[in-house]
Amino acid sequence: MDPLIQLLQINSNRSTSELAQILGLTEDEVVRRMRAAEADKTILGYNAVVDKHKAGHRGVTALIEVRITPEREGGFDRLAKRIAKFDQVRECFLMSGGYDLAVLVEGKDLLDVANFVAEKLSTLGGVLSTATHFQLKAYKQSGFLANSGDDEERLPVSP
Repeated sequence: MDPLIQLLQINSNRSTSELAQILGLTEDEVVRRMRAAEADKTILGYNAVVDKHKAGHRGVTALIEVRITPEREGGFDRLAKRIAKFDQVRECFLMSGGYDLAVLVEGKDLLDVANFVAEKLSTLGGVLSTATHFQLKAYKQSGFLANSGDDEERLPVSP
């Protein structure tokens, strides 16, 4: 992978001058390469990795396993892209194994996610079944260990 892309993946908040110094490039070359990567969609966007609990987010996140019927000409792509366009969907992946798509969704509460599954996702032609798993706690996300303020080690459990 391009070293510039690797550095941005680890910390996209670095300045172009810092990136240039690390890579031994001019700042103009870094800016040019970043713009090119943005233009060709190698870089899809930039975002902060946020501890939702500390930020006061009280919504819910769910991983939905979706089994779908592949289409003759488009395989899984057409329906997967349609599912990915829903506002509630944060991530959507084609998977191997017991289901076809892993869909990560966010909602304001359990009922909001349940309604999304019942009224939007399950009603799409080609969706065979879904299984919804609600996130209880984050330990690591986007490569960062989550810190909910409980840094203490738990005592070992003994019989």
